[in-house]
Amino acid sequence: MHVMAAHLPVLAAGWAGVDGSELKTAVAAFVVGIVVGITGMGGGALMTPALIFLGVGNASAVVTADLAASAVSRTTGAAVHYRHGAPNLRLAAWLIAGSVPMAFLGPRLLDWFVPPSDNLDEVLKVCIGVALLFAATTYAIRLYIQLRQTAAGTRPAEADPVIRPIPTLLVGMLGGLLVGITSVGAGSVIMIAMLILYPTLSAVGLVGTDLVQAVPLVIAAAASNILTHGLAWAIVIPLVIGSVPGTFLGARIAPRVPTSLVRRGIVVVLVMSGLTLLDQSQWNPFSDGGSHSHPIAIVVIGAALVGLLPVGWGLLRRTVGLPMFGKPAVGTSRPAQATPPPA
Repeated sequence: MHVMAAHLPVLAAGWAGVDGSELKTAVAAFVVGIVVGITGMGGGALMTPALIFLGVGNASAVVTADLAASAVSRTTGAAVHYRHGAPNLRLAAWLIAGSVPMAFLGPRLLDWFVPPSDNLDEVLKVCIGVALLFAATTYAIRLYIQLRQTAAGTRPAEADPVIRPIPTLLVGMLGGLLVGITSVGAGSVIMIAMLILYPTLSAVGLVGTDLVQAVPLVIAAAASNILTHGLAWAIVIPLVIGSVPGTFLGARIAPRVPTSLVRRGIVVVLVMSGLTLLDQSQWNPFSDGGSHSHPIAIVVIGAALVGLLPVGWGLLRRTVGLPMFGKPAVGTSRPAQATPPPA
């Protein structure tokens, strides 16, 4: 007790020295980490707008910090999957060939094409807002594809599907450009493209390949943004501190959480975040060029999505032969592995 009492002034002084924005960043990273752990979705699409809305830094500082933190977390995840032999390295190589150069070039392109008279922060908000709406669309498509796979029960899985170089290279380039500029796209756009291009790739191989290709992609994007905009350690360190335990906790509680509801909620959050960023920027989708914001319109859109999504999802379930509501939910069926050839 005396030892604890002796350390109380030191702890209090340390807590007082913690900046409010750093605490907000760590808490936000923890919450987003839980969602990532539950759903397996990349955190950039959730973390970047959350930090912008919290006001912990301008858009360029937030994008750079999120990419730097992601480089650490994705490297760890990729190492685990690589040890288990899950990733398709040939597929990952083609994705990397397209994504890494574009990820490194993305921030430079933005600097070259944005006139000095323009506000870079506002331009970045527009880019991130569009990327979030794009990510919401691709994520919804991903859920529908997984719904069809769930309805089918099983599907043949190949460890080494036939690689389609040109489409894969183009997907990597698009994903790299999005990530380099906005930090959004590594876990949503590239994943849905792989689901469409390689439907027979096993679920474990899909996740492992995405993690492996994302490591050099995020590192290249982070390096280019650091060289262009610098690095705010006051954002990066709380991001890492909050996201690691959050992701761990999310992964532990995932079996007890209705994942399908969380995933549909993510679509709503992405849409509302994208519209809010567009509304805050110079490009305003709700008016004829006025500078004032329209939060009520965004809330109405979000409420409409919350009310209509369950009905729309139920109708989609019926089109694939499943009951409108109830089980099986997306992700409950396990794809069958390819049958080995006879000896």
